[in-house]
Amino acid sequence: MIDYNKKMEKELGDLPLSPKPKLLLHICCGPCSSYVLERLEKYFDITAYFYNPNIYPEDEYSRRLNEVKEFYKKFPQAKDVSIIETDYVIKEYFDAIEVLDHLEIELDKEKGERCRRCYKFRMEKAYNYAKENKFDYFCTSLSISPHKDSEKINIIGEEIEKNNPDGPKWLYSDFKKESGFLRSLEISKEYNLYRQDYCGCIYSFERFIKLL
Repeated sequence: MIDYNKKMEKELGDLPLSPKPKLLLHICCGPCSSYVLERLEKYFDITAYFYNPNIYPEDEYSRRLNEVKEFYKKFPQAKDVSIIETDYVIKEYFDAIEVLDHLEIELDKEKGERCRRCYKFRMEKAYNYAKENKFDYFCTSLSISPHKDSEKINIIGEEIEKNNPDGPKWLYSDFKKESGFLRSLEISKEYNLYRQDYCGCIYSFERFIKLL
């Protein structure tokens, strides 16, 4: 099993401290991005990219986005981080996971093929923005969650970079390692952040409701 955290550490160790390379960081929420910003801000000029049409319902999407905006105003490591918002078009999520052509995918458990497709289309969207705007690196905060498959995330990032050798580099990561996830919990408590009870999509939402 590849240690993606070690690969990231090696990459960070080789970076120039001035000028900082530009990193486009795909984020899914404030709590998950908190430790990631804390870990990377001294190495990169970071822009946060909020693209998550998988989130259901729209009120939940708005709540998570607004939480990011308010949190970044208070968090020292986010003081120089700008946030790129995208339109909320949930159809883009359903098109990406191809649920109408593969109805069985609705029954997938977390970390399955449906989730892999969800990682992939959001990361590709982030990559395209990073390339168009001449970023040096792209990455995602998704790997901080114990419920996300870090190997799948990094394989997707690696494939995107290999298929586009003239674009930004993929920053390998497994942010949950080295107590990264625990640190995100500490920051969330310190800043009284809203931590959602489900991943985001309608399928995780329905499972959450059944448990109530």
